[in-house]
Amino acid sequence: MMVLSQHKFASNVVEKCVSHSSRAERASIIEEVCTMIDGPQSALYSMMKDQFANYVVQKMIDLAEPPQRKLLLQKIRPHISILRRYAYGKHILAKLEKFYSKNSADLGPIGVVPSSALQ
Repeated sequence: MMVLSQHKFASNVVEKCVSHSSRAERASIIEEVCTMIDGPQSALYSMMKDQFANYVVQKMIDLAEPPQRKLLLQKIRPHISILRRYAYGKHILAKLEKFYSKNSADLGPIGVVPSSALQ
């Protein structure tokens, strides 16, 4: 999933897979991305910094069910300060800020992990 997401044209296909998949399939895709390791870092971290894969992560944030979105946010939070240094990472943070401003009760502040999210 990560390798395809980092390719200019294949990333569009992965985005469509996320968009047109069933809830169960989408949850499986998000789970795979959140748990897969890419060398010393997680696949999600590598994807967030990539010029093409960051769009796949944004699509996952947009379309994830609340439990999967919470998982994504938990995986992204430790990297917020680093993502601010990358142009593509900033896109992810902007997406989260936008989503947070609309749905603040679901996620809690982006810079702070609410205790309920850790359970």
